[in-house]
Amino acid sequence: MTDRLVARLLATPWLVRAPIWLYRSGFGWIFGDRLVMIEHLGRKSHERRFVVVEVAERGHNVIRVASGFGRKAQWYRNLQANGVAYLSTGHARRARAAVRMLGPEESAERLKVYAAEHPEAWKHLSAAMDYAAGGEADIPIVEFTPPKPAP
Repeated sequence: MTDRLVARLLATPWLVRAPIWLYRSGFGWIFGDRLVMIEHLGRKSHERRFVVVEVAERGHNVIRVASGFGRKAQWYRNLQANGVAYLSTGHARRARAAVRMLGPEESAERLKVYAAEHPEAWKHLSAAMDYAAGGEADIPIVEFTPPKPAP
């Protein structure tokens, strides 16, 4: 029951878009390191788009996020199409990032790490994503790192 409610809430546009306003107003720090706002370009419109997602894994110069709604999520498809991303997290605002889409095996390995570090969150989020997908959800991981300097 809780997982179905979470799935419905995550499919409520005004609710999931609310943190974007806070990030764009300079208040992203209230979410700490657990969330990140990704600014990306529309694959057709080339207009700026925004999404706030949970950080699945953070390391030295790397942030990994999961696309809970799979490879069909608009932000995921936009990043896949053009690889343009700026991240805002904590006190950092609009930091340019290189984008790497992890394959299915590497995504599964990173999700195991997330599940081990956040077992209760994983239990509910994976169940909610499975419910939203109508079966076992395909949850790819996107990795962000500092861009490589131009030669």
